[in-house]
Amino acid sequence: MTLALRKLLRVAYGLYVWALFLVLSLTTLILVLLVPPLTIRRGIARQSSSLFLLLAGMPVRVKGTNRLPDQPCVVVANHSSYLDGVILKAALPAHFCFVIKKEMVRVPLAGALLRRIGSEFVDRFNRHSGGMDARRIIRKASGGQSLAFFPEGTFTEQPGIARFHIGAFIIAVRASMPVVPIAIRGARRGLPANSIWPCPGRIEVEVLSLLPSEDSVDSSAAAARLRDVSRDHILAAVDEPDLEQEPAPLPTPLPT
Repeated sequence: MTLALRKLLRVAYGLYVWALFLVLSLTTLILVLLVPPLTIRRGIARQSSSLFLLLAGMPVRVKGTNRLPDQPCVVVANHSSYLDGVILKAALPAHFCFVIKKEMVRVPLAGALLRRIGSEFVDRFNRHSGGMDARRIIRKASGGQSLAFFPEGTFTEQPGIARFHIGAFIIAVRASMPVVPIAIRGARRGLPANSIWPCPGRIEVEVLSLLPSEDSVDSSAAAARLRDVSRDHILAAVDEPDLEQEPAPLPTPLPT
C-alpha cells in the first residue's frame, strides 16, 4: 500500500469517526433533554458511548469489574486522550458522576450533554470558586454518589503518567469512600494529543484494586498517601513512563 493511499484511508476513516461522533452526540443530547429521570439519562449516555466506540472500530475490553465495590466509591483513571471520558463512561456502571474541569461547560454540545447527565464541574483557576465546587462535591459524595476523576487534570503529547492532583483523594477521605484506580490503555493511540485524526484499535480498561480511605485526623496526609498509592498502581499497569521522575532539563550554558 502506497503512502498516499494510507493517508487517504486515514483521512476517510477520520471523517467517518467525526461524523459518527456528531450524529450520536446530537441524538444523545436530544434524548437526555427529553427524558426526565437522571438514572435513565446516564444509561443513555453510557450506551451511546459504547455504541460510538464499537462503530468507530475501538471496542472496549473491561477487566476486573469485580473489584468495583457495591458501596459508593471514587474512581481515578489515567488521562491520555480526548477519548478518555467516552471510554470511562462506556466502561463504568451508569450511576457514576464525572467530575470535570469547568471549562467544558463552555464547549458547544458537550457542556449541555454533561450537565444533563449530572456531571460536576470544578473551577481550576479561581480558588474561592474551586473551594465552593469541592464542598458541593463532598456533600454529594457523603450522600452516596460515586464519582469518577482524571486526577492528572489534562494530558500532553508526551506519553507518561503526570502528577496527580489531590482533590479527588481529599474528597474520598472526607466522605469516607474507597478509591478505585483504573488503567486505560490504547486511548493515546486512538486519538493522539497532536492530531485530529483518530486511529482504530482495541481499548483496554482495567479496574486495578480497592483502596480504603484512612480514618485520620490529618485528612491531607491521608489523601496524599491515597493519591500516591493510586498513582503507583496505575503507573505499574500502563506501559508509559513516570513523568514525575523525568530528569530536569540542563540549564542553558551562559555565552562565553
